[in-house]
Amino acid sequence: MQQNLTPTDPISTPLEGIVIAVQANFCQVQIDRDTPIVGGKLILCTRRARLQKIGVSAIVGDRVVVEEADWIGSRGVVSEVFPRHSLLDRPPVANADRILLVFALAEPALDPFLLSKFLVKAESTGLQVSLCLNKSDLVTEIEKQEWCDRLGDWGYQPIVISVETGMGVQELQIELDRQITIFAGHSGVGKSSLTNALIPDSNIRVATVSGKLSRGRHTTRHVQLFTMPTGGLIADTPGFNQPDIACTPKELPTYFPEIRQRLATGNCQFSDCTHRDEPNCLVRGEWERYTHYLDFLADSIAWEQQLQSQPKLENSLKQKSGTGKKKFEPKLDSKYRQISRHTILQSLDEISAELDEE
Repeated sequence: MQQNLTPTDPISTPLEGIVIAVQANFCQVQIDRDTPIVGGKLILCTRRARLQKIGVSAIVGDRVVVEEADWIGSRGVVSEVFPRHSLLDRPPVANADRILLVFALAEPALDPFLLSKFLVKAESTGLQVSLCLNKSDLVTEIEKQEWCDRLGDWGYQPIVISVETGMGVQELQIELDRQITIFAGHSGVGKSSLTNALIPDSNIRVATVSGKLSRGRHTTRHVQLFTMPTGGLIADTPGFNQPDIACTPKELPTYFPEIRQRLATGNCQFSDCTHRDEPNCLVRGEWERYTHYLDFLADSIAWEQQLQSQPKLENSLKQKSGTGKKKFEPKLDSKYRQISRHTILQSLDEISAELDEE
């Protein structure tokens, strides 16, 4: 049983936790639950000036070290941000294990092209991808089965639920246990309502679907992690209408289960086949999402061309030596780094050689 912390219970050692919310220059950190006395407590933190100087930010889902904890005021300072094993850039969430795409079977109607785009974006993260179909109470059993069969051909087995009636919600809660799950999907499909059903005390604001456009209003304003009673964490993310295709033409086919299945049985004639108009292509053919693939291929070609025209960004982490194990620490921006003696001597040698030639 956890004890209430008092001013006579100071903790001088650094603590570890997870960032559950970020707003302006502050982040809310939940201390690890297995920490004695203060496990599970929330503390509002700023970042060390050193981290700000080198551009290291803390986002939702980041594992961090908290120092200088003031438990009376519930304040502290983030002194270190651990390397991430996964990162979703839009919305920004770190260290997630799964993406749960939430779509509605009705109100708004399920758009196959938009769903396909969300699936490709989700697959590109490298996370486990699950698909949840909400508002099953608004369609017939035949319509539900038709969509399940159709999505099965795409390579997905959707979880069919109804937040309104509670059907399938408890089973979904068990499925998401002990993981960080990102909820994503079109606005108005019931992501916030589902989070409230899974975590009754989360009290996330929800809104109805616009009658004129048959689209949902954005009710989630920022990313936040919510703790499920069973221990899992849910990231309820701001709704967005059009996820971008940010991958290369070579990567894109790997995000389609249908293409992966075809290429598992053989190879195209050309190793760099784009599966568009090359001869002896195993992928090109009569499958439903092939037209989606061609549209996304054009987007990925444009994205790659834009990426190649931009200068490469410098890695912000370096391996720390002398620790006995692999550990990374933030790297100073190049404009703040001291020029090494070797570089200075090398430059002097080059100048001397040029003078000798003259």
